Amino acid sequence: MKFTGTDSYVATDDLKVAVNAAATLRRPLLIKGEPGTGKTVLAEEVARAFGVELIEWHIKSTTKAQQGLYEYDAVSRLRDSQLGDERVKDIRNYIRKGKLWEAFASEKLPVLLIDEIDKADIEFPNDLLLELDRMEFHVYETGETIKATHRPIVMITSNNEKELPDAFLRRCFFHYIQFPDADTMAEIVDVHFPGIQKSLVREALTIFYDMRDVPGVKKKPSTSELLDWLKLLMTEELPLEVLKSRDPNKLIPPLHGALLKNEQDIHLFERLAFMNKRRG
Repeated sequence: MKFTGTDSYVATDDLKVAVNAAATLRRPLLIKGEPGTGKTVLAEEVARAFGVELIEWHIKSTTKAQQGLYEYDAVSRLRDSQLGDERVKDIRNYIRKGKLWEAFASEKLPVLLIDEIDKADIEFPNDLLLELDRMEFHVYETGETIKATHRPIVMITSNNEKELPDAFLRRCFFHYIQFPDADTMAEIVDVHFPGIQKSLVREALTIFYDMRDVPGVKKKPSTSELLDWLKLLMTEELPLEVLKSRDPNKLIPPLHGALLKNEQDIHLFERLAFMNKRRG
């Protein structure tokens, strides 16, 4: 199997190499990059390209590694035993399978996405070292060992909120998604909005990259936010002249709420507009 991108996902050559290398080695593919650069969507597109099931495990700050394997519901078993329920005789009735168990037990090769692993506790990656390396784990309550029927393609995303342990990194194939240049971004836009007015895209991309280049921006607008902004521009049918305007007093573009997501950045652009006005 070779990943060459899909009709709805523009993959650079180095990203294709990384996906195919990880799939060949059956090593977890650790994907980093700015938020909104398509890390999570990549796993969906890889599964679609390979024609396999996608199993998603979205990590939160409270997620524990054990939850990915299984959870034993002792409280429910105790309650049922007090009620005289026959189910208590089989402890398997109180074991909930986690996402890794689902992936290991899958009859066909799956893609397993562990999304935003850096949100969890610092020990979370270390707690999965052996399971991801050996593709098996032990269920202590039943005494059985769960082994992967097919070694899944594991894709792990991170937004760099925390440093990951070296022992974990050694077991991964790593790729950093560089922010798309203007030409690649134009391809991405064309995939999402086929037939969009080229002059609109050209002006929008100029404004978008200018905003990203402004020193001091706390959160640079991302690819997904650009796509939202373009959708709004088309829906509102704003005249192209509004975007073409280079009035220094109007540094904040129309519908900027799709691009600027905090008050500090809005105030920054307002101050820049005020300073330009005074210079004028």
